Amino acid sequence: MANNSFSGEPSAIWLTEPGPDRRMKLLVEFIYRDPRGRFWRAPINSVVDGASIPRALWTSVGSPYTGDYRRASIVHDVACATPGVNRKLADKMFYEACLCGGCSILLAKLLYAGVRIGAWFSSALAAAPPAIAPEAIVADSMPRLPGQYTPAELAMRAKYTLIAIELKDSSDEFKEFKKIVDKHLR
Repeated sequence: MANNSFSGEPSAIWLTEPGPDRRMKLLVEFIYRDPRGRFWRAPINSVVDGASIPRALWTSVGSPYTGDYRRASIVHDVACATPGVNRKLADKMFYEACLCGGCSILLAKLLYAGVRIGAWFSSALAAAPPAIAPEAIVADSMPRLPGQYTPAELAMRAKYTLIAIELKDSSDEFKEFKKIVDKHLR
C-alpha cells in the first residue's frame, strides 16, 4: 500500500437504532496510510458516525458521509475514539486523508477547521460550569426545527465563519493555515 492512500473502498452496514440512524459498522478493516507511511486502521466491526464535525456546521461543511471526505471520516472517527491517539495528529491525518479522497485544498482546510472546532467545542463544554454546559448541549434525539441552533452553536458557527474567511486566502502550507485555526481556538 503506497503512502497517502486508502486500502480500497469501505464496506459497512447502517445500524438501525432509536433516533437518527447515522452510525455504521465496518464489515472489513479499512486503512489509510498517511504521507509519512503511518497506518491509520479502522478495524472490522468499528462503529463510526462521521460526527467529528459538529452538527451545527453541517450546513457549512457537509453532513456525515457526503462528498469526498467520507473515507477520511471513517479513519478519523476511529482514531478519535482510540485511547492514546493524539487528537491533533488525528485531525492532521483527516486533512491529509481528505486530500487523498479527492477534496480540493480549500475544502480540506475547511474540513480540518471543522474537526478542530469540534475538539475545541467538546473541551470547552467539559470545562464549562455545570449551570452553563447543559444549555449548550442539545442531543441529536431532541426535536428541532430546521436551522434551529442553541446560542453556543450559533457562537460556534460564527467562529467557524471567521476562520473560513481567513482560510480562503491563506497559504496552502499546513503549518501556516493551522496557525490561523489555532489563533481562533485559544
